[in-house]
Amino acid sequence: MIEYFLLNMWQLWAVVAVVCLILELMAGDFFIICFSIGAVFAAVASAVGLNIYWQLALFAVFTLISLFWVRPFAQRYLHKGEENRVSNADALMGRQGRVVEAIQAGGYGRVQIDGDVWKAVSADSQPISEGATVCVVGRESTIITVKIV
Repeated sequence: MIEYFLLNMWQLWAVVAVVCLILELMAGDFFIICFSIGAVFAAVASAVGLNIYWQLALFAVFTLISLFWVRPFAQRYLHKGEENRVSNADALMGRQGRVVEAIQAGGYGRVQIDGDVWKAVSADSQPISEGATVCVVGRESTIITVKIV
């Protein structure tokens, strides 16, 4: 059984490479893709018949090379001008949206921004009618604070 796995180790390395690529798509910081690159080289080493020690060595070497050369290159050219990248709800600050459920004075309503509907409060505790265009000025957990544009 162990011999079978050792003879078909390239398949395991290929699965590791694909899983790392999928995880990289979720993370987006070009860190996990370095492991995927190492796994591809290990899969090639396995396919040409190198033993497990060579495969592990090539995996480690090419992962480290990727971490120090590929990752900085990718970050520099694919994240130009994004020194302080914001993500998730923090990216909503300053964005404009449309009120889809009137915001009551001192209460809550709903605002649509790029197809997503957020629970919202008015910045000055004044009511905002449905259909009004608003700008996001704050956020507390999943509730955004808006003001009329």
